[in-house]
Amino acid sequence: MTRFMFPRQVRLLNAGDYQSVFNDTSSKVFAGEFLLLARKQDSQARLGLIVSKKTDKRAVGRNRIKRVVRDSFRHHQDVLNGLDIIFLARQGIKDVDNPELHKRLEKAWKQLAKKAQKPNSGQKQRNSSQK
Repeated sequence: MTRFMFPRQVRLLNAGDYQSVFNDTSSKVFAGEFLLLARKQDSQARLGLIVSKKTDKRAVGRNRIKRVVRDSFRHHQDVLNGLDIIFLARQGIKDVDNPELHKRLEKAWKQLAKKAQKPNSGQKQRNSSQK
């Protein structure tokens, strides 16, 4: 039961954590109403949420989205090990109901884990061309 909790160790807590993911993104998954950005790191998976007032003006709606994302993340933490992830809500996410959002997130987590396991060949090409 404790592995499905959401303690401080699995959250991006400060601006520096978020900025490091934005600056050093290794994988992206765009799923229509949301975007997942990820950066490889050595510890357990961590999640940061960005759900602005533009996506839903009501706090109840924004909190619903965050609650569903946190719940889905807790159940897929073991697959996402070694990643810092930012969930970025986009326009239209407030119209997606909870079961559909869970389904889309499950697919997105799997895509992100698959992309993160691949060696970053684009990075190697850029580094070799700069030499």
